[in-house]
Amino acid sequence: MPYTLMHISDLHAGPPFNPHIAELVARQAHQVRPDLLVVSGDLVQRSDFTAQWRMITGYLATLPQPQLIVPGNHDVPLYNVFARVFRPLGRYCHFITPDLTPVFARPGLRVVGGCTAHGLTTDGGRVSSRQLAMLEQAFAQCPPETCKVAVLHHHVIAPPGSKGRRRMANADQVMYLLDRWGVELLLCGHIHMSYIGNTLDGMPHLRQGTIICQCGTTTSRRGKGREHGKNSFNVIEIDPCVIRIIQHLYVADIHRFVPVAEHLFPRCSSAQTCESLPSERMLEADQPL
Repeated sequence: MPYTLMHISDLHAGPPFNPHIAELVARQAHQVRPDLLVVSGDLVQRSDFTAQWRMITGYLATLPQPQLIVPGNHDVPLYNVFARVFRPLGRYCHFITPDLTPVFARPGLRVVGGCTAHGLTTDGGRVSSRQLAMLEQAFAQCPPETCKVAVLHHHVIAPPGSKGRRRMANADQVMYLLDRWGVELLLCGHIHMSYIGNTLDGMPHLRQGTIICQCGTTTSRRGKGREHGKNSFNVIEIDPCVIRIIQHLYVADIHRFVPVAEHLFPRCSSAQTCESLPSERMLEADQPL
């Protein structure tokens, strides 16, 4: 059964939030009609302020359901040192969800979110040993041909143009875990730049690697690098034979998001069931529109 995911990230409710862009994203999200809306962290600009949490919960209510959400480093308090150290995700759990390893399961698909945000740094992230165990448990329960998708906030590989932005502290350990359990796709954000790659780019000795689909900032004015001041989201189509990722970028001249690149990948878990896939479709893989 085919599935469509819509991937947004780094919303940053607060001063950087762009209400016009946010309204447009909501409108287009309902046109996409995804089977799952994924939000890969940084819901607010400053977790310390209740008004920003109320703003983002109100906005999330305008977006399609179901939703799978994970926290980002901005969802941890900055000014309240006690809360930052001892209850870093207290407000996230109160306003969004106490579930830090959310799972979306359907026949042939399992999407699992993990938490990389903590209170000890202002930028970098890591997946705790407890979270690693929970991710392993969630993926271990999948039938062999299930498309496994992981969602984290921080990135495991620094893409071109992201100099100075630290990847998560135990990125190698995470990439090993994804490879060991045959996770085909990783959705992430954090650095406000879009990027499509593979964990094999950082660890070429992995067995099969995991596709990396990184989203820029969807609704804030904090785009970086070649997406400076720009906004983006991804639409992912998953069928038994291929994963198609369509990157969308806001174009101010026409006041809407448009597809700017399409990437097509053969499903790793479907080699036997998709032997008849036309070779010309494979030649389309990873080509810009």
